[in-house]
Amino acid sequence: MKVKSTVTIYRQRLRELTRATAVSLTQTAEALKTEVQQAQVVPRDTGNLQNESFFVDDKDARSGTVRLVHQTPYARRVYFNPDGVRFHRQPWESVEIVTGTNGTYRKRVRHDGNPHAKDHWFEDWLPGGTKQDFCANTFKRLYHRNGGLS
Repeated sequence: MKVKSTVTIYRQRLRELTRATAVSLTQTAEALKTEVQQAQVVPRDTGNLQNESFFVDDKDARSGTVRLVHQTPYARRVYFNPDGVRFHRQPWESVEIVTGTNGTYRKRVRHDGNPHAKDHWFEDWLPGGTKQDFCANTFKRLYHRNGGLS
């Protein structure tokens, strides 16, 4: 018995699929970031930890690594919460001292808390969490779309 086979490798298609992998990975990280924000689990005082200082670092996406970054000096302390801090889960007001052109005065500031705020706010999306399949399913869906795979 004699068997003959021919294999053709389409390098252009492989490059397209590799690009689709990096794009899909970045989009999956953006989707997770949005999911975390909408779940309202990040402790919120001024909104900086959840909004302005929360971003996707995708500079290594081509090598298969993206990061969700909270770029604040206190993010690690709040996430691991060694002091047992209780989080604001409803709106509250504080008084701040403001110095302006009219001198120094007291200003009432309204803060909106997140109702589901907690430490370890990513735990729902980690293995064993209630949403552990979110990233895998999202990546699969995005990769199929970005790679033109049906």
